[in-house]
Amino acid sequence: MTGPDPVSPAAADAPRVAPNFITEIIERDLESGKYPQVVTRFPPEPSGYAHLGHVFASFLDFQTAQQYGGRYHLRMDDTNPELATQEYVDAIADDLRWLGWDWGEHFYYASDNFGRYYEYAEQLIRQGDAYVDSVSGEEMAALRGTPDRPGTPSPYRGRSVEENLDLFRRMRAGEFAAGEHLLRAKIDLSSPNMKLRDPALYRILHVPHYRAGDWCIYPMYDFQHPLQDALEGVTHSMCSLEFVDNRAIYDWLMERLGFDPRPHQYEFGRRGLEYTITSKRKLRRLIEEGRVSGWDDPRMPTLRAQRRLGVTPEAVRNFAAQIGVNRTNRTVDIAVYENAVRDDLNTRAPRVMAVLEPLKVELTNLTEPQELTLPYWPHDVVALSPDGLLSLPSGERVPAEQAARTVPLTREVYIEQSDFAQNPPKGFKRLTQGGTVRLRGAGIIRADEVELDDSGQPVLIRASLQPEEVGAAGVIHWVSVAQAVPAEFRLYDRLFRVPNPEVENPEDASSPLEAPDFDPEGMSHEGDAPVSGDFTRFLNPDSLQVRHGFVEPSVLGDPQDTRYQFERQGYFWRDPVDSREEGLVFGRIITLKDTWAKEAKKAAGSQGQKAEPKPRAQAVAAAAPDFSPAEQAEIERLRGLGVGSEDAIALARDPQLAEFFAAAGAGAHAGQVAAWVVNDLAGLLREGQVHEGQSRLNPADLPALAELLAGGSISTRIAKDVLARAAASGEAPAAIVEREGLKVVSDAGELRRVVEDLFAAHPAEAEAFRGGKAALQGFFMGKVMQATGGKADPKAVGAVLREAAEG
Repeated sequence: MTGPDPVSPAAADAPRVAPNFITEIIERDLESGKYPQVVTRFPPEPSGYAHLGHVFASFLDFQTAQQYGGRYHLRMDDTNPELATQEYVDAIADDLRWLGWDWGEHFYYASDNFGRYYEYAEQLIRQGDAYVDSVSGEEMAALRGTPDRPGTPSPYRGRSVEENLDLFRRMRAGEFAAGEHLLRAKIDLSSPNMKLRDPALYRILHVPHYRAGDWCIYPMYDFQHPLQDALEGVTHSMCSLEFVDNRAIYDWLMERLGFDPRPHQYEFGRRGLEYTITSKRKLRRLIEEGRVSGWDDPRMPTLRAQRRLGVTPEAVRNFAAQIGVNRTNRTVDIAVYENAVRDDLNTRAPRVMAVLEPLKVELTNLTEPQELTLPYWPHDVVALSPDGLLSLPSGERVPAEQAARTVPLTREVYIEQSDFAQNPPKGFKRLTQGGTVRLRGAGIIRADEVELDDSGQPVLIRASLQPEEVGAAGVIHWVSVAQAVPAEFRLYDRLFRVPNPEVENPEDASSPLEAPDFDPEGMSHEGDAPVSGDFTRFLNPDSLQVRHGFVEPSVLGDPQDTRYQFERQGYFWRDPVDSREEGLVFGRIITLKDTWAKEAKKAAGSQGQKAEPKPRAQAVAAAAPDFSPAEQAEIERLRGLGVGSEDAIALARDPQLAEFFAAAGAGAHAGQVAAWVVNDLAGLLREGQVHEGQSRLNPADLPALAELLAGGSISTRIAKDVLARAAASGEAPAAIVEREGLKVVSDAGELRRVVEDLFAAHPAEAEAFRGGKAALQGFFMGKVMQATGGKADPKAVGAVLREAAEG
């Protein structure tokens, strides 16, 4: 292992990692002198572009090293010659550098150590810890046994050291065809951990490598990854939860090869993001099928796409800082990410005006053109300035009164088509025939005449400027026809229309994360399984809409990378790929508000007015065969306890499930406990993996978990995850929740105290929020999530914030 290096300074505004079980381990290791310096690594596979799924893991690796004065490595796990390319290597490094991570000279390629991996493989053979197997893949899988049946030794497991070395060297020399032989570790065929049943270490693959050239045997992930960690001097190897069983191979290799000091692997819960997929194979499929324009299509979850969209690295880092670290897989509400982007842009993006769907208005009593001076910033942003200065688009900081631009007002202006209604709905506060509205910064106008086309649609409104005392209920934006700058506006939205497009219940935001689509025992992170096309049916058909309108002329003198808030439209910037001086293209970074939440609420309200659909359980019961009198009586009894129809049928017909359910003593939580027994534990019960002696799940522990769920202390997702872990370990599920601090903070009183403290710490923002600046809800939502370590219930926080705004 290498010695400590000088620490590169972190970005001044980089958030740090909140205390968690990994930081506790690191602090103990440093205090005991186990390691002289913390060394972490982020090891992406260069088989695609970096994406939002990489953000949390890379944030944890980099910020943990920085927090403890350690060293951070970027490593390309590029051992799969069929997937790795230099294009992906360069793109990943560039995007992570944009994100703010600085690895200095510590940039590594796993493929640079192919020779050393080979030497370690020969060492294992000489020690009697590895052998060349010659069975087919199907036969090897059969010989490894099942979870309840030990493996059977391969007929080649007893080969001598000399024979194994000879065969392995001939494999390296290219004498054999792919699949003819492979190198396996000789560990324990009776181990309950299937990963230890002689895992594969090397496979034959006659494919040249983009860096190493001709190489015909390639190391498996489980072999390469721990060796590379050790060779680099990594101390704390952090990875996601699906690798927990693979840690046994990691430890076995470190022991058998004598690394000292050696790295240790620690697993944290994976973080998914709603309305998003991050499988590189699936993203590649979207590109290949032409559903998106490429890796940098602004609708994609790649960092390259987010950069093109106009999201800043500060926003992405702030988002990552809000995600708590624990041992539970979790899907993050996409509103957390979107609010981090809005919060960042609120004080970064000057306000200007653009009309996306123009309707011409003639100001009949404006005799001469005027030049108006309009501020770039609203009062709430002015109030937030710590030094009283505000930014111009050029970046120059000036006093508030100078942070303004000149906007021409001419006899003809454009307004949005949607800002005029001939037959306005109730509560319409924009322009109507004979009605008044305020043009932003230009005064009040009244619509006097309307000119219609052949289809009855308005094409011209003749209006007159009115004195201030006339009054107007609403304010709309506009641009001068004479000096308006034509532009294309691309309105980007979520790529998928359901929260979890990859799971069984895509409409359910609390569905457990999909199992990773790669085999950690394979050659790479991703594997070679075919991609299901099902996820594409959930694509949002409105994820990109194009408008052609006009923007005010002040933007022509601004830097190309200026981000704007087009008033009432959202946050935009010039597309860095397609925009030209002779043809401006603006892409919408994000809307001003969470329009999805509003639509979801509206949909829920409308559904509530409809007749209740026939329960699925009824249909199942109707299709079921006749029940015996005893079964019918038991079903009715269980239904009377609150058990669902389907679950009641299953319990009435399966004595083993019924016995386990009865032993739970579920009481008021009978419905929930029955659902878990039937849907989550039935398979384990039948395989004898639950309730065997003292080492398995006690049914009497289930009501306590159900109580936590019913009381809102935990989510459905957390409950299912904890239940599965309790079934494996025998620990009471409620004890796991308590020990790992998995409870959701939803108590209104506790959240009010947090909000009050944040209001006291941010008085200017609090005053603006109470004054009606709804955009600041995202700011305070993020602060609450930070203050609670990411455990606050977003819905409960939203309710408390709305209450605070109204009070």
